[in-house]
Amino acid sequence: MSELQNAELIEAWDTILFDKFLQFEHLLTVGLGHHGTKLFELYPPKVGAKILDFGCGLGDTTAKLATLVGEKGLVVGGDCAPRFIVAAKERHHQTTAQFVVMDGENDSDLGGPYDAIYSRFGTMFFVNPVNGFRNLCQNLKPGGELHVVGWRKRQDNPFIYRAQQIAEKYIAEEDLAPDQITCGPGPFANAGADMVSDILHLAGFENVTFCRFDAPVCIGRSVEEAVLFTTTMGPAGEKIRLAEAKSTEKAGMMKTKIENDLRKEYEPLLGEKGIWLPSSAWLISGTKKRPSLSHLTAGI
Repeated sequence: MSELQNAELIEAWDTILFDKFLQFEHLLTVGLGHHGTKLFELYPPKVGAKILDFGCGLGDTTAKLATLVGEKGLVVGGDCAPRFIVAAKERHHQTTAQFVVMDGENDSDLGGPYDAIYSRFGTMFFVNPVNGFRNLCQNLKPGGELHVVGWRKRQDNPFIYRAQQIAEKYIAEEDLAPDQITCGPGPFANAGADMVSDILHLAGFENVTFCRFDAPVCIGRSVEEAVLFTTTMGPAGEKIRLAEAKSTEKAGMMKTKIENDLRKEYEPLLGEKGIWLPSSAWLISGTKKRPSLSHLTAGI
């Protein structure tokens, strides 16, 4: 069942979500970039290291990592969606980075062993997170490092969550088409530190740490762009799309109400540089457990 769900997730990222990312690349690259930059500052890659950038998307983090490890290093950007890999190759063909299509849950060979694996919001959509993180772990060298960014709780991320709350005022579960592809678990799958810590230990990691990082995110340079962005991306955009698939007319009326509510929210927030809302993420780190030596010392 999980493989079928994973195939659906990959299809969603290679079609619907890819098109949305291109539409709002100017907001996403800048908005998400702060979190990736902080991750690299907190856990800088070693010069000459072999690194996987998992869930690389359009490849901006991969290109940055390639400059940090230098000419003697190797950085591979991996993503489950072929169209993202094609786009990443086009954008970053002048770098030393390599880009490869890979399914983090079901491809046992991800090109490792790596010295470190980085992921900026790329692990939140595992259908089976223990399997996904275990697969990453198995592609690390003993003692290899994992460094991941994942959103914290909804309430501390109003740039996503406020639009979701407003959408849920008007769109009920029975309004959603049940036969449409979805992007899998939502963006807050890594929000619970205790749960994620347990998952990482089960997957083969130790020395797991969480560092909170808050940064403002631009959701639009104008009120209308902010409304369009937040009704297209994230959980709100997903609900609207699924409602439209079931009843275009009814969904159109609900969407108008959602947009009107969001305009009232955003108009007082508009400044010279657009509309900025708080965001909060975990910078998660761990190391692959080294093989136990207990069997070697048992008879001593």
